[in-house]
Parts: sequence; structure tokens; C-alpha cells
Amino acid sequence: MNKHYSVHFTKSARTPTEQYFLDPELGHQKDILTEDDVYCSCLAKTLCHVPVPVTVGFYAPFGCRLHMMLDKITMLMQQEAAQRETEELQHVQWRPRPVRGWGFPRLLWYLVFLQPIITEVHLRRKNVQFLFIRFSAWQYAGTDKLWAGLVTTLCEGIRHHYGALPFSVYSVLGNKPATTPGCCQREWHCRRRVCLALLALLAALCLGVGLLYLSLGGHAPGHGGAGGSVLKVFGGAATTLSGSGLLMAVYSVGKHLFVSQRKKIERLVSREKFGSQLGFMCEVKKEVELLTDFLCFLEIYQRRRLRVVLEVTGLDTCYPERVVGVLNAMNTLLSDSHAPFIFILVVDPSILAACLESAGSMKGTADNGYLFLNRTVTLPFSVPIMGRRTKLQFLHDAVQSRDDLLYRELARRLRPRAGEGAGPGPGEGAQLLAVETRAGGERAQGRIDAEAARSIQEALFCLHDERDCLYEYVPDNVVSMRRIVNTVPITVRLLQQQQQQADGGGPTPRQAVAWVVLANQWPCRLSWVLQCLEDRQQAGGAPEGRARLWDVFCDNCRELHTMTKALQNVLDLDGDPELFQRFLGADFPFTVAEAQCLLRCTVNLDHSIRRRMGLIRAVSALKPPSPPKSPARDAPPAVNGVHSAPGVSPPQAGRAASEAHHPRERAHGGKPRPVA
Repeated sequence: MNKHYSVHFTKSARTPTEQYFLDPELGHQKDILTEDDVYCSCLAKTLCHVPVPVTVGFYAPFGCRLHMMLDKITMLMQQEAAQRETEELQHVQWRPRPVRGWGFPRLLWYLVFLQPIITEVHLRRKNVQFLFIRFSAWQYAGTDKLWAGLVTTLCEGIRHHYGALPFSVYSVLGNKPATTPGCCQREWHCRRRVCLALLALLAALCLGVGLLYLSLGGHAPGHGGAGGSVLKVFGGAATTLSGSGLLMAVYSVGKHLFVSQRKKIERLVSREKFGSQLGFMCEVKKEVELLTDFLCFLEIYQRRRLRVVLEVTGLDTCYPERVVGVLNAMNTLLSDSHAPFIFILVVDPSILAACLESAGSMKGTADNGYLFLNRTVTLPFSVPIMGRRTKLQFLHDAVQSRDDLLYRELARRLRPRAGEGAGPGPGEGAQLLAVETRAGGERAQGRIDAEAARSIQEALFCLHDERDCLYEYVPDNVVSMRRIVNTVPITVRLLQQQQQQADGGGPTPRQAVAWVVLANQWPCRLSWVLQCLEDRQQAGGAPEGRARLWDVFCDNCRELHTMTKALQNVLDLDGDPELFQRFLGADFPFTVAEAQCLLRCTVNLDHSIRRRMGLIRAVSALKPPSPPKSPARDAPPAVNGVHSAPGVSPPQAGRAASEAHHPRERAHGGKPRPVA
């Protein structure tokens, strides 16, 4: 592991996950480096021992390192299977049979002439082999029968792994594994009916060919014409019957060889009349049972347990009715208690529950999507919050994947030096001046690029530096991590160009990357602060450059609270408010001057948010015009609270006072009445 990630913990400050890393009895695996590795290792070990069939609910929001964790789980399950098989082979004399190479003819022989028996020895075997199949629902989102894509992907994956010919032979001549009530140790019984039928067909074929040969008269000179005709009839009949039986078997195998289960199911789905009948799912169920029996046959033949792991991804991007169809198909596949299937349902549970509740076909059945999901999932696994080691590892990998940091340095070293060589001739003055000018510009640009590369490297190092607190504000979403890492070089280069025009000074690379994180995590709150600064500057009352952005936000947060309904969709983009307070208030106290300098270099902040806020503030600032002053206001108040002008009756004076205190009613009710 990199030196950068070596951390020293005190005994009292160690978390259970960190104790896993440091404990020599637990953290001895060389591949266990981060918190995600620990979670994946525990889930992989559990899936190696869990009884099948099982549905794993792999719950996580979109972009939360799902595929990386699935790849890690796949690798760990394969390692666990290899370790278990090595331990199993140390205590037994038998070895697993191969299904490829020289073991392929042997597999065909067992498929035709032998019947497997499920024995106690087979049930106690611990070695297991996993077959991983990944189904992306997004690829089939445009079809009406999304669930059919799930079944066909499963069938096609098994057919591709073991070959089309073994499954075709088993579909025609195979027999379901049998169980014996006694303590039988033999795993294979001879299929006498198949052997006798094949021998009878071969004998009849040989007899028919012999009779036809004799009927031709080549070796029967004493027979007459009537005897030859009889031999020809019996020989032709025997040859035709036996040959047709063999040809029918070969034809059936060839038909299953070229017409796969996928094509069968697609043909069934295309028939609308048949799809509406009750026997439609029954036909699909028969195909799935045939597939399950074939896998059970291979288990006994290979002398190991088989588990088919089907990873279902992208289901939360489909329409509600399609989601319901996939879940129903999974329940159909899992209805067989002996099916060796492990489904890993990779979804966002909140989205899937909403799809189930909004589906028209699930009214009354899935009014509560979470309860329906709990009835389907038998092993829930919610992806935990990204740990410190995992986040640092992801950030380090994202930074190291950029090759532009090394390209400039290598290009600068390989660039030939200007001015080397012999002196110029007498007529080369103008050319030498042009070359020196061009070389000087290239050297200046080279220095600028080298300085930019160093600044970018320094800024990106702050992201995955465990001694810095900046990585704590980076989200757990891998997509957001890449967005930040890809934005930092642009921001740093723009900031460097700005500083060169201003003759130095300005924010540091650490402040630049912190500003990128701020704009990525809290775009609404940052846009609000910048809009308030712009409005105050236009009004002529801009705060001092040393004022903190957090103070500006606190002064205007009440007004932002009044706009939560109009800015609800924009406010949902922001992260944790408490982290925002700690970010601007303590760890990165940006000032107004620094914000104005970094604003010109900001490229990851949507400026339409600020324009929308400015429009809302401008509309809310519009007030009705104040009414003209009445002489009654300037006069001293009377005893009853309203002073009557000379010649004005008390009711008229009351109406004038009422209109003066309610200008909106006057504006909506018409022109104000003149006061005498």
C-alpha cells in the first residue's frame, strides 16, 4: 500500500473497521485495504454459504461506486471458491471433472447413457463454482416485456458458458437427477432403456442393410425372384424405421442446437394471443426448470456445487410497469426451491418503492412499496457511507488517472534548447531574430505550463491528503468525485492567468480546490451569497473585502428561508447544511475579496441559479406606491383618534383616516375620495 495511507491509531480511537485492518487474525488478506473491501469481503463470504435460492437487495443511491463494489465482490467470491476447493481436495481422493477439452466427449457420454443420482456425498460437498451473469435493465428498457430479457439473459449466459451442444443433448436425451431413499453411494446409474433402444435401432439398421444387400443377389445365387423381393421389402422397412428413429434424434438435437431458449421465449412473447393465456408463464416455467435440471446434472458430473449469480442493474431507470414485470420474473425463477440462483438486485430502494406504488397493476398489492420489497428480498445489504480510507483511495485513483500532469513535464524536458549550434552567417540576421523571438515565446509558455502543472498537482494533492480536512467535504458519490477532479485543472489555470495579469497575489491552489468543492456541494447557498453581494454592490452598499462570506449568508438567510417554496428544486442540490456552516465558518473562511476573485474562475457553478434568485428578489422588492399625504395626517389627533378638518363631518374624516392606513384597499377599490 502507498506510504501516503499509513495511519497510526491509538488503541482507544480505533473503530471496528480499523481494528479489522490492524488485527493480524482478521486483516491478513492482502486485498483488504479499505472499508469497502471489508464490507465486500463479508458479503462475499456470506454468499458462499447462504442457502439458495436467495435475493440480495444491494441498496445504494445512483453513482455510489456500485459497479466497483460488484467487481470486488465477484473477485472475492471467486477467491473464496478457489480456497474452499483447495481445502476440499486435500481430504478426498476424487478430482473435479472438466467440461471442456478432453472432458467434452466424456460429458456427452454421460449425458446420453447415464442418469445422475443425488447422494449424501454430493450434498456434503463444500467446493463451489460461481457463474456470474450481469443483466442491465437499461438495455431492455424500450421493450414491453422487460422480464423476458431477464430470463433470456440467464439462459443465454449458461448456454454460452457450457456450450450449446451439451444443453441441446440434455434437452432431447437428458434425464432429471433422481434421489434414492437408501444410503446409495453410486452417483450414476446406467440408463438401460436408452441403451436397449439404441442397440435395437442399430441392430435393426444392420439387419435392414444386410437384407437389402442380399436382395440385390450379389451373394444369393440360389434364390428366386420372389425371395429377393421379400428380402428387399423387409430390409427396406427395417432400414427406414431404424434410420428414421436415429435421424429424428439427431434432428431434435440439431433443432435445439440452432434454436436456443432465448429464441423460444422471444417467439412466445411475440404471440400476443398466446401471451394473454394462462399457460404462457407455465411454458416459461418449463424452460427454467429444464435449465435448473441441467445445472443439477452438471453439479454431479463436475463433483462440485454450482451457483448462478445474476446481477440485476439499472432497474431504477425503467418505467414502473417494467419494474413490476422484472420482479415477477424473479419470483418465477425463485419459485423452485432447488434452483441454484443468487439474485443481486442493485437498486435505489426509494425509487423502486415509488415505482411499485405508482404501477397500475400493483394497486392493492404494493400500496406500500417498501413492504413489497421486503417480501421479495431475503438478504438486504445497504451500501454504507464511504469510509475515510475508501474515500482517500478513490480520490487518489481519480487524481492519478490524469496524464496531463506528466505530459507537460516530459515535453519540457524533451524540447531542444534554443541557441545551440554554430553561429549565424552574415545573411541570417532576420531569420535569427525571428527564431529567437519564437524561442522566447515558447520558453515563456513552457514556464507558464510548468507552473500550472505544479499548481494543479498541489491542488489535487489537497483532495486526497489525509492530513487535510478537505476530503471530508467531498461526497461519497464517485461521479461527483470525478467531476471535482476534472474541474480543478480548469479553475487553477484560469486563476493563474488572472494572477499573471494582476502581477501576482490572490488565492492559493488549496483555496481554489476548496472553492470547487464548495460550488459542487452547495450550489444554491453559494449562488445566494453571490447574488446578495451583487445586489448590495449595485445598490452602492457593498461590504468590505475582509468581510466573511459566512457573515453575508447569515445576514440574508431569513430572506432565503422565505423563498424555499420557489427554490425547492434548487435547494435539493445542496448537501448537509451543518457541513456548509463548518466549511465557511471554520475550515475555509472565504472573504468577499477572495470570492470575487474566484468567481471569475468558477466553471462548475450554474449561473442560471443566480439569475433565477435575482429575478425572485427583484419581484419581491416591488412595493405598491405610497399614497399621497392627507392633511388629516398632519393635523393633531382629536379626542376620538381622528381630527376633523374644518368643514368635514366626522364620518368623512374617519373614512379618510381609514384610506390613509389601507392604501392597498384604495388602490384596488378605485380612486381615493377627495377630502374637503
